[in-house]
Amino acid sequence: MIVAKDTGLNSLNGTNSAPSVDAAQPAQPADRGYDDHGEQPPREECGVFGVWAPGEDVSKLTYYGLYALQHRGQEAAGIGVGSGDQILVYKDLGLVSQVFDEQILNSLKGHIAIGHTRYATAGGGRWENAQPMFRMASDGTDVALGHNGNLTNYLELMAEAAEKRLVNPADEPSDSDVMCALIADLIDENTSMEDAALQLFPRVKGAYCLTFTDGKGLYAVRDPHGVRPLSIGKLANGWVVSSETAALDIVGAEFVRDVEPGEFIAINEDGIRSRKFAEATPKGCVFEYVYLARPDSVINGQPVNATRVDIGRRLAEEWPAEGDLVIPVPDSGTPAAVGYAQASGIPFGQGLTKNAYVGRTFIEPSQTIRQLGIRLKLNPLRHVIEGKRLIVVDDSIVRGNTQRALIRMLRDAGAAEVHVRIASPPVKWPCFYGIDFPSPNELLANNVDPDNMVEAMREEVGADSLGFVSTEAMVETSAQPRETLCAACFDGVYPLGLPAGNPNAEQVRLRQRRLAEEAEQAAGGSDASSNNPEEN
Repeated sequence: MIVAKDTGLNSLNGTNSAPSVDAAQPAQPADRGYDDHGEQPPREECGVFGVWAPGEDVSKLTYYGLYALQHRGQEAAGIGVGSGDQILVYKDLGLVSQVFDEQILNSLKGHIAIGHTRYATAGGGRWENAQPMFRMASDGTDVALGHNGNLTNYLELMAEAAEKRLVNPADEPSDSDVMCALIADLIDENTSMEDAALQLFPRVKGAYCLTFTDGKGLYAVRDPHGVRPLSIGKLANGWVVSSETAALDIVGAEFVRDVEPGEFIAINEDGIRSRKFAEATPKGCVFEYVYLARPDSVINGQPVNATRVDIGRRLAEEWPAEGDLVIPVPDSGTPAAVGYAQASGIPFGQGLTKNAYVGRTFIEPSQTIRQLGIRLKLNPLRHVIEGKRLIVVDDSIVRGNTQRALIRMLRDAGAAEVHVRIASPPVKWPCFYGIDFPSPNELLANNVDPDNMVEAMREEVGADSLGFVSTEAMVETSAQPRETLCAACFDGVYPLGLPAGNPNAEQVRLRQRRLAEEAEQAAGGSDASSNNPEEN
């Protein structure tokens, strides 16, 4: 049984339908003020959470867990609760605190719960794509599933589900819905949830961390590459699975270990059980350490905050600058700014105040509001920065609109110089494994002279100087072996392959071929020159 309701948040728009996330924006005024063109930071697309705890208020534990994972998805949230015979699912568009209240949580009774926070991918900002997904097996078993990641063989799996009439391709079902449908289809009187999962997941390709339930047990799966983090925690009377360890801390669970790449976990009254469904070939996302994960989380034994502070120290060594004050772009730039200040000896200060309550809005912005742009999110402390040579530390540059607007705002507030330091290498490639990066053609690094990239990017954003931490330094600060990390967004090497039928993936394939041809031509020209007797 499923109860999956619209909470009524959409009535703010005067309609019960999901608001469009692709609505046309008003024409821009000639003077854009501090307009950052609505640029969003790189976005993790989901967070997952699960609890098995008889006698505990599992819906509220899951609510608090999702609250701790809110940064991983701010467009939709949902909780599914199992009590043995049935699963109740409640989900809607909005923040966790907007979707759930005391009355709703009190109605979700059971001893198992899974939860999900979601960012929408392109065209996916619909209520139907909010999670957990729900399906019913032929034997009446309820199945609820939450997924973090992206599949590279989605079209293949969707075709299989469509052939079985489990989904309609015209409805553009998400990869999460397809997986849920295929698992439910495998379950019958002779095939348990565990058996069904172990049949399906060896055939699933890409990045995926899942929590799911049949109302009797809590289950978790992590893909063989371990692209996204997933951890296990112990409660006094139960178990927790979470995308990040910070959420374990919030609900009072003791960290036990990470779910291994290629591992299936089952939790019920008999305890916790592990099965390997594929050989582990780790390729963890390095951007989790740089930006995506909470700084108070730990990934593969490495504290995220420590990595970011170390990146700042390396950034100061690789890109020193003369300045009076090091300031972060809060909050993601703060640890690296602390490290930069420590290594450089330049004082650290808070020169920008962040509005913690600015997030996704369903209200169409006016031209006047759009001119305010970044000032809705950040406001300079004039008395701190006026007359100062600033070193501004940020986590990344994607399109460059945010940095351009920020630098203009700092200069207008009296900054004498603005030197920008970035705690990651230039982002040059899109992600197909769970981060919502723009298309390759929208990335600033791909729209400047590649032979003079950093200087050209500096001119584009209007900084006095610009520097990026090296890939080598970034990898070293993660404390992980290079061969166990995915850095595709920086180096264009996609260890899990590229998805079929994806326009951005086609752009990547064309660019990879062009770069390979250029490298081959350059190598051929070099060989020809070295063999030219007139030059020897």
